[in-house]
Amino acid sequence: MPLERMRLKMKQKSTKIIIVLIAIILIAGIVMTFTKGLKFNLNYANSKKIEINIGKEFEEKDIKEITNEVFEKQPVLIQAIEVYKDAVSITTTDITEEQKNNLITKINEKYDKEISADDVTIEENANIRGRDIIKPYIIPSAITTVIVLAYLAIRYYKINSLKVTAKSFITIVVAQLLLLSIIAITRMPIGLWTMPTVLAIFIISIYMITTKFDKDLEEKTKEDN
Repeated sequence: MPLERMRLKMKQKSTKIIIVLIAIILIAGIVMTFTKGLKFNLNYANSKKIEINIGKEFEEKDIKEITNEVFEKQPVLIQAIEVYKDAVSITTTDITEEQKNNLITKINEKYDKEISADDVTIEENANIRGRDIIKPYIIPSAITTVIVLAYLAIRYYKINSLKVTAKSFITIVVAQLLLLSIIAITRMPIGLWTMPTVLAIFIISIYMITTKFDKDLEEKTKEDN
């Protein structure tokens, strides 16, 4: 009995520590979101882009060396385009006419081309709001969550369906809020990887929930027997 009580106290202490840590991360995430906002990938933030048809295959590292010289400390996104990947799209926070001319000059020197600066235009990418990114996922996510909660309530009805549903919902929500808080605190840019990560956290949280309820159901079955 004393050993069981000691284990119970240690478990309760660990639970309290975890709850405090979660609360600190959530509060810090809320503060960062309201003070600095979320950071977006160049594809989603206010940026400028130019597309240059080089006419031959190129190495991204070579283009990266050129953009480092032209744009210096500006963040740059380089993407190969066209079917044969012989054209490049370069996106950064800002592109001046001087930078554009300098960039084309260096590319002409590197690849022995005669690309005219007049044939290359600077395009502006408007900022995409976070709500616009998650909007297509709201309804499918809500439907999936309802189905999962209903399944868990039925599967673990012996424990208490209402309790199972409430705990599951809270766990799923807290897991997603923790992810957003970590993104806000670390200033990780929101991009193409964000929604797959959200989905992965959703799956992990469901796995943790079912593992916990399986143990509770096993204990409950033993008690009933």
